Amino acid sequence: MFFFTIRRIIASVLVLLVSSFLVFALCAASFDPLSRYYTLNPRPPESFFNNLRDELGLNDNFFVRYWNWLSGAVTGDFGQTVNGTPVADQLFGRIGVTGRMIIAAVVIAVVLAIIVGVIGAVRQYKASDYALTFFVYILIALPTFWFAALLKEFVAGGINDLFGSQVLYTIGEETPGLALYADGWELWSDRLGHLILPTISLAMLSFAAWSRFQRAAMLDVLGSDYMRLARAKGLTYRRTIVRHGLRNALIPLTTVVALGIGTLFGGAIITETVFVWHGMGEYLIANGIGQQDINVVLGWLLVSAVFVVVFNLIADILYAVLDPRIRLA
Repeated sequence: MFFFTIRRIIASVLVLLVSSFLVFALCAASFDPLSRYYTLNPRPPESFFNNLRDELGLNDNFFVRYWNWLSGAVTGDFGQTVNGTPVADQLFGRIGVTGRMIIAAVVIAVVLAIIVGVIGAVRQYKASDYALTFFVYILIALPTFWFAALLKEFVAGGINDLFGSQVLYTIGEETPGLALYADGWELWSDRLGHLILPTISLAMLSFAAWSRFQRAAMLDVLGSDYMRLARAKGLTYRRTIVRHGLRNALIPLTTVVALGIGTLFGGAIITETVFVWHGMGEYLIANGIGQQDINVVLGWLLVSAVFVVVFNLIADILYAVLDPRIRLA
């Protein structure tokens, strides 16, 4: 298991290096750091652009520019924004905001997908299976921004009216200014109230698709020979399902979840916009793409790539836990 993990870590580092190269190449071809000066009236003289190109290193060849950026990114230096502030100072503060929403959404979505998928497979073609399938397909069909808007409009208002106080929040990741005088449970309870609706919005749409994979995997397992053999040996139906069936049926779901992390980052951008969260999504749209700031976009893409690679590394390790034969492959 130790050497299996080491091999996967080395492979993940190589994948991350290739990803960083592709990200830099894509951004270098798509963004021009000087574009915002072209529309000025009067237009700056050509000497201004030449000096700026020298200052930004744009006259260096592509591989030198990539190496300079990568060597800084490895140490946590993602360069300067167009306004002259360090990208890392702003980006790292937003990682925790987006990260807690994505991690909470993944946990909720996985747990619900397992429960609904197993129930749908075990009770195939029963009323509960049809009801869950109908509910899941509705969620799959809903656009992310519209589902988030429904939660804000109806769920938040209904819950708050029921409790007679502000329980669920629809704007921001925490009450403005609260961190200046509050700490401990008061601060975290406020953040939890702000976290619930965005997490539900992000988790439910992912859970809907993942539950269908879990149901299909569970159906394949239920018809296998070793499941019938376990029952023939006298194991109870529930123990057979949990001990033998579910463990093997989790392998396809692990793959789907690991590959779906990138999709969650895309959904988080929309969710943060609807709920006015000051996370990585807002930073990408407002400060990166909106201002044609290549360093902001590069930093966001690299951090996202790290998240995707780390989750896939965790998935590889979980494969070996769920099926020991994989360690020998």
